[in-house]
Amino acid sequence: MKNKISLLVIGVLVFVAANAQEAEDIQKLNIQPNIVFILADDMGVGQLGCYGSEYYKTPNIDSIAEEGVKFTDAYAAAAVCSPTRASIMTGKYPARLHLTDYIPGRTKETDVLNTPKWQQFLPLREITFGEVLIENGYKTGLIGKWHLSKEKRPPVSLEHNPDKQGFQETFVTYKPSKNLKKFWQTADNDAHNIDTITTRSIDFMRKNRNKPFFLMVSHNAIHDPLMSKNELIKKYIKHPLNNNPENHPVIGAMVESLDNSVGRILDEIKELRIENNTIVVFFADNGGKAAYVDQKPFREGKGWLYEGGIREPLIIKWPNRIKANSTSKEMVSSIDFFPTFLEMTGLSIPQTPGLDGKSMMPLFDGRELKREALYWHYPHYHYGSGMVPASAIRYGDYKLIEWYDKKLTGDRDYIELYNLKEDINEQKNLVKSNPDLVKKLLIKLEHWKKEVGAQIPTIKE
Repeated sequence: MKNKISLLVIGVLVFVAANAQEAEDIQKLNIQPNIVFILADDMGVGQLGCYGSEYYKTPNIDSIAEEGVKFTDAYAAAAVCSPTRASIMTGKYPARLHLTDYIPGRTKETDVLNTPKWQQFLPLREITFGEVLIENGYKTGLIGKWHLSKEKRPPVSLEHNPDKQGFQETFVTYKPSKNLKKFWQTADNDAHNIDTITTRSIDFMRKNRNKPFFLMVSHNAIHDPLMSKNELIKKYIKHPLNNNPENHPVIGAMVESLDNSVGRILDEIKELRIENNTIVVFFADNGGKAAYVDQKPFREGKGWLYEGGIREPLIIKWPNRIKANSTSKEMVSSIDFFPTFLEMTGLSIPQTPGLDGKSMMPLFDGRELKREALYWHYPHYHYGSGMVPASAIRYGDYKLIEWYDKKLTGDRDYIELYNLKEDINEQKNLVKSNPDLVKKLLIKLEHWKKEVGAQIPTIKE
């Protein structure tokens, strides 16, 4: 028995030493890392265990945080999906791209303002990080949601699908139709394509394990319609915290299915023995929908420029580079992925005209990002949430929002100012007590809008 234990201990030590040697060899040879970028749809920080939820079960996503860095102040560049996804691809603010709403958007005759004529697909002239990676020997894949074509489905979507924008292997999926089932009902099939997206993503990794690859796992979940497997829904109905306003049994089931997908991908990375050379990133495109659940501790949700619409979970695991179980309070945005992905792979960041993002790489070395402010611009009406046209700036701990309905119709109370450090729920408007700061931030916001060519709504005649 002692001999068996001794052999077991020796075996474990050999395995650990081999993995350590592999990691050291990778660093010495400067081998380009793989990147697996997992993007969730309509998920706020409140739907993750590692961000404090005691209801939503996300052990696999939490494990990425345990082995990497969790960001507390990560943002989507927009409160809706298409513009955020465009910012990820290009490193540019949606306002600069004029792609500022979900495609194709929506207007009503009763709107107070005219919506500008905005860009309703990602132009092929825009350089994506995928195109840069391909030029430098990477194999690229995008499996799942795209939502940057003129239409979601063929044939109109085909000319602007991801295979034309830097992704060699693609499989585009769509959310299920709202007409198939009523909200909050069960769907024991793969309603949101979670299993399909995962299986195809694993196939991509197996096929390309011996070359550097970038894989975008772009989920439709947890976007509505709210559907999930019956047994999982029952599990969350029985949860003692089920009646809390921030919790929902069907969303709980959808989140668990999404987390299971992440677990399958992490397991496959280990099985392929590429874990030491694979970066894993988890992010979401905009906040959760407040009509379903409270986005506690934030105000409102998807569609709004309040924190509930734009503050996102961001977790990055990079073995032997990022300190395990660490936290960053730096302000980062979806515009930062373009330069970050390129610098992660050892590539120079191209001098793309209008590149707004900053590489996060300094943060992984214990340095600061040296960012003064982040900006948002949404010259639209969002009927699912009630959001109206607005712009915003976050500057340090402060956030200012400028509302166009009020501004252009002569209402003096068109500005809101909040101290996010002291008032994360954005309830105490500090405009009257901070006139100098308001003036300063308005000047910065106005300068930024002019610099990016932001489209401003106009009053209807």
